[in-house]
Amino acid sequence: MRPTLLASGLMLALLTVTPARAEEVVVFAAASLKTALDAVAADFQAQTGDTVTISYAGSNALAKQILEGAPADIFVSAATNWMDEVEKAGLLRPDTRRDLLGNSLVLVAHGSDAPAVEIGPGLNLAALLGDGKLSMGMVDSVPAGQYGKQSLESLGLWPSVEGAVAQSENVRAALALVAAGEAPLGIVYATDAVAEHGVSVIGTFPEDSHKPILYPAALLASAADAADTAFFEALSSDAARATFTAQGFTLPR
Repeated sequence: MRPTLLASGLMLALLTVTPARAEEVVVFAAASLKTALDAVAADFQAQTGDTVTISYAGSNALAKQILEGAPADIFVSAATNWMDEVEKAGLLRPDTRRDLLGNSLVLVAHGSDAPAVEIGPGLNLAALLGDGKLSMGMVDSVPAGQYGKQSLESLGLWPSVEGAVAQSENVRAALALVAAGEAPLGIVYATDAVAEHGVSVIGTFPEDSHKPILYPAALLASAADAADTAFFEALSSDAARATFTAQGFTLPR
């Protein structure tokens, strides 16, 4: 009897001191969030021991992957329409969707000292481009590209530059073309410009020239771990908001 009791006691002691198993949070997030969201995730991992794995891409591509059954716990989109598609499919956890962040749209140029311009109907954007390309996200699907096209159409500038647009699969790829000097100008989010040292912001598009830029976030219906909910809530914490605003994001009213 004593050996059995001793063995049981040792097993109980081992169970008592065994730490809780770390959990993994899988996040699908718009590419424009990378710099700030990586920092928020790093802080969360350091505090909890859980792992945050983030897949960055255009919101359109991420939404389509979710609709096709890709495993993810949290979705953060750069546009409401792609979150709408996921919600219509019944793939969001009810009552978790929220507008997490806002952003603004800017015109960037290659180099660090390009002269500023006033963005309005009178801007000769085609002349600024010369024989070069205007780098943008895909104008029919990538949110930054959609916002950019809306603004150019609103200002009457789209017909003069439509043929010069170089479209990329996400906004960070569009930014990279300008940073590398492969395109003299590009339309990206203000937060992307902050994250890249090879470009300069030469103008900001009027807010009323495009739909409001909002980043809705939600837990997906497949999210099952406590860590999923914890990280989702951490995205709205004071510390996370400070990180996001330092990167240039705005907080929805």
